[in-house]
Amino acid sequence: MTVAQLRKKKIVEEFGRHESDTGSAEVQVAILTERINQLADHLKSHKKDFSSRRGLLKLVGKRSALLKYLIRSNVTRYRQVKAKLGLRK
Repeated sequence: MTVAQLRKKKIVEEFGRHESDTGSAEVQVAILTERINQLADHLKSHKKDFSSRRGLLKLVGKRSALLKYLIRSNVTRYRQVKAKLGLRK
């Protein structure tokens, strides 16, 4: 397994409702947050990489939509995910 696969597996174990849960909103938000953090670090050293910046903005939009869904469907799960990931919203 690669490093990315191992990290994704740990995220699924931590945020999933069961061991093969990869589609719940909590898991998706956690995976997107991990990818957003990686891209943000990349953009700190590559300031003119505008295509990666566009991808970052698309990921942030997806995460925002998932968080809006979570807050509509279950506020307690939203608060738990927000606290675990350290999101400010």
